[in-house]
Amino acid sequence: MAAFTERAIKESFLKLLMERPLSQITVKDIVSDCGVNRNTFYYHFEDIPELLEQIIMEEFEAVIREYPTVEKVEDCLDTVVGRALQKRRAVLHIYNSVNREIYEQYLWKVCDYASDTYITTIARGRRIRESDLTVIKEYLASLGFGIVSGWLRKGMHEDIRGMLDRICEIKKGMVEEMLLRCEEM
Repeated sequence: MAAFTERAIKESFLKLLMERPLSQITVKDIVSDCGVNRNTFYYHFEDIPELLEQIIMEEFEAVIREYPTVEKVEDCLDTVVGRALQKRRAVLHIYNSVNREIYEQYLWKVCDYASDTYITTIARGRRIRESDLTVIKEYLASLGFGIVSGWLRKGMHEDIRGMLDRICEIKKGMVEEMLLRCEEM
């Protein structure tokens, strides 16, 4: 029953977040929408930012489940972008709120995970110093984070999938070249 109630609270919150900015959503609105009382809300969540953080972490965990290994970073980023587009209004309401940092932390975790998993996969069997792998992973994570952050900052209007495809096309082979330059003889 607790899981059902928690899910109902989360669904009501997301529904409201699709309708209005985060700053205009109260605990009273959420409990009224899902039919539970305030005490029930506070039994499950300390406050709205904690609720938001749990929802975002669930999204992160879903991406990890979908991509336990990453052979193409663009696939993982495409999944993140697809999820963001499904909830475009909610994402923009979070991004344009005082709780933007929670979403940025999620985005950074996804980019870091995709980069780390991808580099670990394609560097397998190569003799490369850990410090070089770390630099390459940070580079890729920062690149993904920057592109998606810029897209969010501009209101998610650009064709991000087309942009990611073009960047991947332009950069094709560059990561492999970086790894080759780092290989120890």
